[in-house]
Amino acid sequence: MNPVRLNSMKISPLLGTLVLLAPLSLPAVAQRSAPAGTGEQFKNTSMLKPPAGAKIAIIEWQDLTCPNCAHAFPIVHAAAAKYKIPLVQHDFLLGGEHAVLGDKEAAIWARYLEDKVSPAIADQYRGAVFAAQGGISSKQDMANFTRRFFQSHHMAMPFVPDPTGQLTKEVMADNALGEKLGVQQTACIIVCTPTEWVHVTDLSQLYPTIEELQAKASAGEAKPIHVRKKARS
Repeated sequence: MNPVRLNSMKISPLLGTLVLLAPLSLPAVAQRSAPAGTGEQFKNTSMLKPPAGAKIAIIEWQDLTCPNCAHAFPIVHAAAAKYKIPLVQHDFLLGGEHAVLGDKEAAIWARYLEDKVSPAIADQYRGAVFAAQGGISSKQDMANFTRRFFQSHHMAMPFVPDPTGQLTKEVMADNALGEKLGVQQTACIIVCTPTEWVHVTDLSQLYPTIEELQAKASAGEAKPIHVRKKARS
């Protein structure tokens, strides 16, 4: 697997300038990245935990019009399947030219499919959008692609996917979570356990990182507990 640097950046609304915010607080655990010395200085890492009941997970923030996210998508999914660990995907809207391409609209359609149809179909849609990026240059192209996706899956496509605004709120909640963390680039890929996390900036390091954290988790479980018995008087 060739090393790939994941570096699509979020665009500031002010003249497209990337603004790096100073960390508001330092995390309790030292920040780690793979390779070491890369990645971003995150602000608040309290959300970097596996889902309840899981010992390890992959968490990713992605924009459906981001080329790096498109490249990462099959690799991240293959890793989650190989190691049988949860993959938690969050939308993160990069803005700027990505808004012109319909990143928010695509995220809302993905959320519609996840909430109203099935998470599996939603994942298929995300993968299909990534694969079709080369042919999408406007919001209308994104709308036409989405229409064809619904037709090819024999599903009725609603005229308005989000009449109450609930799906938009869900997408923007993901976006706000990424901003709270301090995401500035996508794909932002984190491998985490309940006590440790690693920001993977090079996809060739994803599998070794998962194996390292799995081994640590297993070693922690296998560690014997010694109870000192009271001496008899």
